[in-house]
Amino acid sequence: MAAEAAHVPVMTGRVLELFAPALEGRPAVVVDATTGLGGHSEALLTAFPQLKLIGLDRDPHALERSGARLAKFGDRVELVHAVYDTLPDVLARLGLSRVDGVMFDLGVSSMQLDEEERGFAYARDAPLDMRMDPTTGQTAADVLNTYEPGELVRILREYGEERFAQRIVKAIVAERARQPFDRSERLVRLLYDAVPAASRRTGGHPAKRTFQALRIEVNGELEVLRRAIPAALSALVVGGRIVVESYHSLEDRIVKQAFAELAKSRTPPGLPVELPGHGPELKLITRGAEKASEEEIEQNPRAASVRLRVAERIKEADA
Repeated sequence: MAAEAAHVPVMTGRVLELFAPALEGRPAVVVDATTGLGGHSEALLTAFPQLKLIGLDRDPHALERSGARLAKFGDRVELVHAVYDTLPDVLARLGLSRVDGVMFDLGVSSMQLDEEERGFAYARDAPLDMRMDPTTGQTAADVLNTYEPGELVRILREYGEERFAQRIVKAIVAERARQPFDRSERLVRLLYDAVPAASRRTGGHPAKRTFQALRIEVNGELEVLRRAIPAALSALVVGGRIVVESYHSLEDRIVKQAFAELAKSRTPPGLPVELPGHGPELKLITRGAEKASEEEIEQNPRAASVRLRVAERIKEADA
């Protein structure tokens, strides 16, 4: 339990404060769509004694460890091995049609970064895996060794916002022809050589953006999120809330757009009154994306890039 005890979930106090109007003082159900090591789940179950929590994670190792952490809450917890875009199917299997809250803490977890054999961290040599669910799907090595050069360039530019993508991919293609990639150290050396020295001095570690891009591609993170947020919004009861912590501009943009779509009126412009059934379904609780305080960032560096958005369902979802 040492890793779980050391794991500090991001903006926990603010998350509890924002969920409180939907959960306080009554029986309620929350889905933690990204349970990880169970930090947010534990905080929610402790703060709201009548809460039942359904915890999803695609990583079976994470579920095993969060299960031990949350065992003290007994039958108030139901853990499910699932990717969060399958939320409607999970709820149907559990006999639920609506929930009072959904929590997303996106991105790679501290546990996944710490487990060397997973290959998420560029600071240590490891197999180029990067699967959040190590039981299924392609690995980062598969992507590097088999994708067409143009597709690799697109991934690095779009998911990693890597301005030297063309240069990096040219080096990757030449190197994989000599010998396929299988471990991270060789890729890190290539990236260090491919990124200009001036950028290395000012742009952070030269492997950071490429490793991020590969991880997002391997796990289909953005495609999954595009399906998951609307599914979660549809599952909320009136008065229910969704809380999302993003760590990447592309993630945050998907969340922002999904919230904005349901927070606007569909009454044609110029009409003096709201047409029945055309009003907003959501109310935006946060003004834009909230950031962590300097104090929290100092205590928990992972909080530096967080963007927190919260919305509340204010009318039934349209059929």
